[in-house]
Amino acid sequence: MENIFDIQDFSKRMDGAVSSLKNEFSGLRTGRASASLLEPISVDIYGSKMPINQLGTVSVPDPRTIAIQVWDKSQVDIVDKSIRDSGLGLNPSTDGQLIRIPIPELNSERREELSRVASKYSENARVAVRNVRRDGMDTLKKLEKNNDISQDDHKIYSNDIQKLTDSSIKIIDETLQKKTSEIMSV
Repeated sequence: MENIFDIQDFSKRMDGAVSSLKNEFSGLRTGRASASLLEPISVDIYGSKMPINQLGTVSVPDPRTIAIQVWDKSQVDIVDKSIRDSGLGLNPSTDGQLIRIPIPELNSERREELSRVASKYSENARVAVRNVRRDGMDTLKKLEKNNDISQDDHKIYSNDIQKLTDSSIKIIDETLQKKTSEIMSV
């Protein structure tokens, strides 16, 4: 029976939606310095786009500062410009090959905006989980219609998929609640 319908495949796909959400959340600023804040920024260099962590060492020396030790001195200005143009509201300062990025305090308006963005990310993850659920249910209907599984097996697998869905949605909601409180805390 397991080779006809693989519940683990649906579980992995739902887990993928949750881990994707957590990855998106890691890039949301909370007023504290984090190296993951720079992950969405790519630098136009050597004829292609490269992430900053491939051009220098990214570190967080204190809770309000991100430091980048750029390996190639000729690339410092390009990295600096990419950070300024990223739309993240960061204002780096350069000292030789070292770029320091102070992380400013978030005002209440910006906190509300980030909370809305986090909610949007969460809703996208919920939709992804529901799509996996729908795909699983459709697969079960086809298998039952082709007499590959019985009605009882269909019901059992349907309940398993629903439990996976409920569990994933609960994790998404808890993750959103945690991120929102992190954003709103001053």
